[in-house]
Amino acid sequence: MKIIALVIFLLFFELVKSQTPRSDSTSFSIDSTKRNAVSDTVKYDSTHNIYGDLLNDDPEYNPRYKWYIPAAKVIATNIFNWATAKYIFHYDWPATSISDWKRNLKEGWEWDSDKFGINFIGHPHSGNYYFNIARSNGYSFWGSLPFAIEGSLTWEYFGENTRPSINDIINTPISGMFLGEVLYRISSNILDDRTRGSERVWREIFAAIVNPPRALNRLTQGKMFRVTPREVYQKEPLNVTFFAGIHKVNDKVGKDNLFGTGSTNGIVHLQFDYGDPFETRHRKPFDLFRLRVELGYGDDVYLIDNVNGYGILFGKNTKPNRVLAGVFQHFDYWRNNIFEVGTLGYGGGLIARIPVKRHSNIYSSIHLAVVPLAGNNTQFGPDTSEFRHYNFGGGLEGKIEETFNLHNWATLGFTGFYYWIHTYNGLPGNSLVGILKPVVTVRLFKNLRIGFEHLIYHNDRFLNNVPNLHLTRTEQKLFLQLYFEDPQRRGKYN
Repeated sequence: MKIIALVIFLLFFELVKSQTPRSDSTSFSIDSTKRNAVSDTVKYDSTHNIYGDLLNDDPEYNPRYKWYIPAAKVIATNIFNWATAKYIFHYDWPATSISDWKRNLKEGWEWDSDKFGINFIGHPHSGNYYFNIARSNGYSFWGSLPFAIEGSLTWEYFGENTRPSINDIINTPISGMFLGEVLYRISSNILDDRTRGSERVWREIFAAIVNPPRALNRLTQGKMFRVTPREVYQKEPLNVTFFAGIHKVNDKVGKDNLFGTGSTNGIVHLQFDYGDPFETRHRKPFDLFRLRVELGYGDDVYLIDNVNGYGILFGKNTKPNRVLAGVFQHFDYWRNNIFEVGTLGYGGGLIARIPVKRHSNIYSSIHLAVVPLAGNNTQFGPDTSEFRHYNFGGGLEGKIEETFNLHNWATLGFTGFYYWIHTYNGLPGNSLVGILKPVVTVRLFKNLRIGFEHLIYHNDRFLNNVPNLHLTRTEQKLFLQLYFEDPQRRGKYN
């Protein structure tokens, strides 16, 4: 099964790598004074050359359907999930009668006691389904949010026999729109309605794996089998980084972390870099994003170790080809045998590229965000009981990413995450979490590299009624990396 999954990933990368936006007209230069007279469906690079790809999905081939169509499909999704939970898995939490609905409507909201993974990865995943039902019916990023809210509210009140959850009504639609838009954009890069035959079949299959709600809508709307004379989806340059290897979380003896100790587990890591941050253009939500997903394999690790990323909401290039300033949405999920942290955030950020020599540069990204909802555990290690061992809270988060690309044969990188979380519900107090990740990669052959990453985790908890915790743990990763670079982003975004 793992081999099959790996093959699927590699085939997917090859598809994405080959999916460079194609022009329906010959590229040519235009005078900047005439630029505003040209349709907004045409995108320009910094030298005013027309790429030929779209800044929006073509409305002729992707019309917006009446609101009641996605609204009804959201309800149908909840009914299907409810029936699956009740009659196939025989869970005890699905609502069973109108009295459950009346009690939910009467008793009001609560902070629930679900497991950490359910609340901070499961519910955002469900929100992504609601969001993409609307998004693939022709609705915009912001226009799809009400349908994600609809799905969350109707599920909380009518799908379960427990009181509606405050945390779920926030996290399901908000984090769901983050994951939903990322998966919508990636599936758009895979799809190509101009193609036929086996290429078309494989594109539809991989897009369906990435975005099942969109695939179902494409089937019912007739898009899965149509052939168009031109490109009909907005597509931005996409870089994909894949690495696999081993990691060790070091044993702690006294105040020391013993380097290279601890059990050895497997890791698989995916990183998607979408859009060109240094192209001068009007910015829409998620025309630029970065997403990392890391999976673990072993006796003492979780399948999903961490998911984190950010997407632009709006911004502007303050220096052409050098600096982008904007407001970003953030999603972070960490769950390992050291701690559990989940956050959603909104804040400002700067992305810059500093040339050093002809083929070397420094890529820099700095972010500071407000965190309206977060979760972090109150004990050492992950939650392994059937009861909630984490607080709900909010606060601030900061991120810094620095990468020095040395003539494309090696990279030196440093990534830092910092979270300050104040408790809303749970043990009162504050928690500080820091994650530092220096990394080095060396090119072996073409796009194959070997890499080493050293992680330092800091966790300081100042919670009432429990002793203060000051914890530092380290981890090492050794991996082989495959890097697929879109030609339109070459040398710009590492």
